[in-house]
Amino acid sequence: MSGAAAETADRYDVVVVGGGINGAGIARDAAGRGLRVMLCEQGDLANYTSSASTKLVHGGLRYLEYYEFRLVRKALAEREVLLGIAPHIIWPLRFVMPHVRELRPAWMIRAGLFLYDHLGGRKKLAGSRGIDLRRHPAGEPLQEGLTKGFVYSDCWVQDARLVVLNCRDAADRGATVLPRTRCVGAERNGEGWLVGLEDTVTGSRRQVHARAVVNAAGPWVGRFLGEAMHDERKRDVHLVKGSHIVVPKLFEHDHAYLFQHTDGRVIFAIPYEGEFTLIGTTDVAYEGDPATASASAEEIDYLCQAVNRYFRRPVSADDVVWTYSGVRALYDEDDSENASALSRDYTLDLDTRAAPLLSVFGGKITTYRTLAREAVDRIAPLLGAEIRDWTGTAALPGGDIRDGDFEGYLQGLLAARPWLPESLGWRLARNYGRDAERILGAAQGVEGLGEHFGADLYEAELRHLAEREWAMTGDDAIWRRSKLGLQLNAAEQARVAEWFQTRQERGASAS
Repeated sequence: MSGAAAETADRYDVVVVGGGINGAGIARDAAGRGLRVMLCEQGDLANYTSSASTKLVHGGLRYLEYYEFRLVRKALAEREVLLGIAPHIIWPLRFVMPHVRELRPAWMIRAGLFLYDHLGGRKKLAGSRGIDLRRHPAGEPLQEGLTKGFVYSDCWVQDARLVVLNCRDAADRGATVLPRTRCVGAERNGEGWLVGLEDTVTGSRRQVHARAVVNAAGPWVGRFLGEAMHDERKRDVHLVKGSHIVVPKLFEHDHAYLFQHTDGRVIFAIPYEGEFTLIGTTDVAYEGDPATASASAEEIDYLCQAVNRYFRRPVSADDVVWTYSGVRALYDEDDSENASALSRDYTLDLDTRAAPLLSVFGGKITTYRTLAREAVDRIAPLLGAEIRDWTGTAALPGGDIRDGDFEGYLQGLLAARPWLPESLGWRLARNYGRDAERILGAAQGVEGLGEHFGADLYEAELRHLAEREWAMTGDDAIWRRSKLGLQLNAAEQARVAEWFQTRQERGASAS
């Protein structure tokens, strides 16, 4: 990379490599502190691990058994912070844990839940309590021998939307967000970096200059250091795959379950998209390309067996309507052979031998904001930016709902548009918050929303996704920014894909 190229390249304070939740959070925080930021992602935003989570903002009850008190405290405190800045895509969820005496004694569960209630300064969420499963609605779908249980609180999150909305906010604050743009190399050049970028759609390449680089490449963090940054230092990084299955709904109430499994792990069964139950997750060591990770037959069987110990109606691989898998890069300081025992906390590695390079290892959705703040705090003094904690009080796009009252907002939205079907109004509000008003626009009926693609998907929503949320393909729209793929048949999904393809072709011809 020549000096002439450096003079003509675009110039940024920070280039963030990776469009998952950590990269998106860092880009937002840095842009809000006045830094000139670029984020690049080789696929779609939240294309991989960050759209393959269990969809929970939670403290991690099981981490208490590994004495991860610091991580649990930090995560518990973040639940209500995130609930405050994104009340449209994050909401409280009650979990039922049936008690099985042979697996964990009741006193241990009570002690764990007591810590869980008090470690993080809980204010908004309901506390834990014991229940009689013979009388509680959550006991109805369970095996008859299960009579005692416990209820506690955590939160649900639309995971991929959380990524996109952090990118939206970053862009609104001046950041450049480039999905489908791979960083193919970076070299220190004087006081900064020359960063090579490749458009993965057109194959075109260019260079930009950055004062600092943040490696938030998720499961590619180690590979990126070696291949793109030519950094041969050894890191103890382990790739761990977690897989989930989706089946037709197994119960009618609105609580989720946490089941103890015989191997010491826990499995979640969660109400999902109205008509389904989400079951996960596994924890298995992984080798290979994280982009091609998928649920194995053994993992599917493992999850089915785990919940069949509890539900009266058994599930099998034949019941599974969808699976998804994500790979995490976990930092292992103790050389553990147990994937479940590896810490989900994060590690930040700052290299200041010349121009700064910050690499992010590990992390979880719940603590993404604190990770981002700490990451930007590490590089801010080197770039002349201030140390400031601002992201916990500024609402994400669509989340500026008065007093965080989602139900009140929804009722107002429906009252202002008597023609709007309640189910569509609820879904738009739950996915977009106040941006639902932008999508609905001046329509006086559903016919004003444009072409109907099936289920309750209309063209007005696709236009919003394409124009405001970087959606470029049908999968971007119906499997990441929403989960409408579960509701649409093959022909309807093909029509959504065709709509995006036509839009791309028109854009190409216009340019």
